[in-house]
Amino acid sequence: MSKKIHTIQSSDKKEFDKQVNELLELGCELMDGGYQVINNDDGVVYSQVIVLKGSEVILWGKVYSIENTTELDLSYSLNKEEIPPEIGDLTNLTVLNLSHNLFTGVIPPEIGNLTNLTVLNLYYNLLTIIPPEIGNLTNLTVLNLSCNQLTGSIPPEIGNLTNLTNLRLYDNQLTGSIPSEIGNLTNLDWLQLNDNQLTGSIPPEIGNLTNLTNLKLHHNQLTGSIPSEIGNLTNLTSLYLTKTQLTGSIPPEIGNLTNLTNLELTKTQLTGSIPPEIGNLTNLTSLYLTETELTGSIPPEIGNLTNLSYLYLSNNQLTGSIPSEIGNLVNLTWLYLSTNQLTGSIPPEIGSLTNLNYLDLHNNQLSGEIPSEIGNLTNLDYLGLNNNQLTGEIPESICDLNINWSSNFYISNNQLCPPYPSCVEDYVGEQDTSSCD
Repeated sequence: MSKKIHTIQSSDKKEFDKQVNELLELGCELMDGGYQVINNDDGVVYSQVIVLKGSEVILWGKVYSIENTTELDLSYSLNKEEIPPEIGDLTNLTVLNLSHNLFTGVIPPEIGNLTNLTVLNLYYNLLTIIPPEIGNLTNLTVLNLSCNQLTGSIPPEIGNLTNLTNLRLYDNQLTGSIPSEIGNLTNLDWLQLNDNQLTGSIPPEIGNLTNLTNLKLHHNQLTGSIPSEIGNLTNLTSLYLTKTQLTGSIPPEIGNLTNLTNLELTKTQLTGSIPPEIGNLTNLTSLYLTETELTGSIPPEIGNLTNLSYLYLSNNQLTGSIPSEIGNLVNLTWLYLSTNQLTGSIPPEIGSLTNLNYLDLHNNQLSGEIPSEIGNLTNLDYLGLNNNQLTGEIPESICDLNINWSSNFYISNNQLCPPYPSCVEDYVGEQDTSSCD
């Protein structure tokens, strides 16, 4: 059998000696005596031919011991190479990090030989295919293939990776449906499939993943309804389903997710009313339900969400009045209820929201007078009350606000009567004063 050789060349004598000594320590041998010194136009190059033992792998010009290489981190160190199939020879690897290298081509199927891997990180490359052999890596706890150019479907063999705690495939071009086998991954803590082109429905088996804390499926083409089994995920802290084509109503089981801090269902085709069970989610800090087709009234139970900082219900078909319980949300900084069909008056309890920076109620059918308590909102940067049916006089207390009136105050197209407070008299815009005294 012919000898396996490897040539080391470097213009840096110190680096050259280091590479030669590393191979000698592995039991490799020098060939043809000592090293050569080659003179070329760029200067001196040191060269040495090494006879390999046969238990090494050459990857990207370097030699690695099959027996002793258990962790390989080459992140940020290569550029626009392919991952060679020989990577599959390093069968003792437990950690492989090749992120941030702009690797092209497919993930070699030989990667399935690395059955001792616990961490595989190929984040931020230009890789194109997930091989089904990935399902052989049954010891994996972390699999990150995000920010590549992966196409095709998620292989069902991924369901074999029952030790996974972290699965990230986001920001690719994956198509097809989410395989039901994903429900086998009962140790998952983090599942991130967002920013792909996934279709089909969310499989009900997702409800098996009771250890999940983060579920991010947004920016896909998912259809069908939110499965009621999602209510099993009682450890969830973040649920992102924004910019999908989901239909049907918000399941009442969502009220089981009492650890949620972030719930985003914006830009979907969800219908029906906001379930009162939403009031169970007392740890929520952000609730985004904008640009859906929700109807019905804002449930008074929303007043239970006293940790909310962001409440976005704009661009729906919500009716009824703004519940007075909204005044309980004393940590709110952004309140968007614009472009709905809300009626009734602005509740005076809104004056309790002294941390508000943005209050937008425009494009509704709100009536009655602006409550004087609005002057309590001294942290407001933006106030939008335009395109309603507000009547009476604007309270003088509005001048207590620190708003840039010319750019962040909108009150036109109401029925507000003069005299207007001096701070806003130049900014009230068109008003129907036909019913004013």
